[in-house]
Amino acid sequence: MDFLRRILGKPAPEQTQETISITKEPVEPPRPPEPVIVAPKAEESNHQKVNTVVVAPTDVTPTVFDTVELGGTRQLPPLEAIVPKPGQHLRVGHLSDVGMVRPNNQDSMFCLVGASASHENLPELGLFVVADGMGGHHDGEKASSIAARVVGQYVINEILLPLMSNQMNDPDRPALTEVLRAAVEKANEAVTEQIPEGGTTTTMAVVLGDLAYFAHVGDSRAYLISNDGIDQITRDHSLVQRLVELDQLTREEMIDHPQKNVLYRAIGQSDNLDVDTITRRLQPRTRLLLCSDGLWNLVADDTIKETVLHEPTPQDACNKLVKLANERGGPDNITVILVQVPG
Repeated sequence: MDFLRRILGKPAPEQTQETISITKEPVEPPRPPEPVIVAPKAEESNHQKVNTVVVAPTDVTPTVFDTVELGGTRQLPPLEAIVPKPGQHLRVGHLSDVGMVRPNNQDSMFCLVGASASHENLPELGLFVVADGMGGHHDGEKASSIAARVVGQYVINEILLPLMSNQMNDPDRPALTEVLRAAVEKANEAVTEQIPEGGTTTTMAVVLGDLAYFAHVGDSRAYLISNDGIDQITRDHSLVQRLVELDQLTREEMIDHPQKNVLYRAIGQSDNLDVDTITRRLQPRTRLLLCSDGLWNLVADDTIKETVLHEPTPQDACNKLVKLANERGGPDNITVILVQVPG
């Protein structure tokens, strides 16, 4: 862990970091005004998904996020460095599937895992990205592909290569969460310029030793799963989630709400993008799951947890989760990345 503290330039974080800081007044929250539509998309043919991005109303009374379900600030558990047994490393499974209805797959993903053995004792590193594109016809798949590629390239250049060249000790280097935020902002610039009619969600995780750093925009999700439960650590940037936070909608009602695909934050829809960042310490044998809404919209959290914990390998679990979503109709593309921490 001394190495991790040197490359981070400061002691390991004791709290998670998130870009949103809001409070709730002790009054009945007002009904939010009608959202302002940004870059409305025409209705698509061939059963294409229409994801609309809206600007969140500015005069709505904000609410406190649930720290367990929505990834709010929390105290990190006591330091417990992962010391894997010989031959133990991060185990990764991944699968992206078009589903049962769509003619094309607008999801994209990127996975990279690096390990070394030397006297320098470099930490194991993993980079994982899920992007769910939106827009008519091929705009969505192009937008998600660009986002995944740009984010991956930026993190490789700003984290992996400096790590390999012993440049991470520089005290002037930005914090890792700032690097991830900048990566998503670069992707936003690229998508805005190249695919003006498209957009995409992006949820990414960088695993460095026993710490995981997340950057997130949209409604693709990241979960931490263990025998103790399943913890959604990202917050959906969707209109229905905002209405739930305002006590205008229940979680049961949001499942079949006609505007459940309306996002108020996504890549490619605004020059000024607010990116959520989160940091978590990974306990031994924890599973990290990234997925598009094609999975979590159809497969309940408890079923996801049981599948992840009981399938023999991460790849088997990914295969089973996609199969479960398709058995429930598979109306959307489905992308899953599952990482098993050693221990």
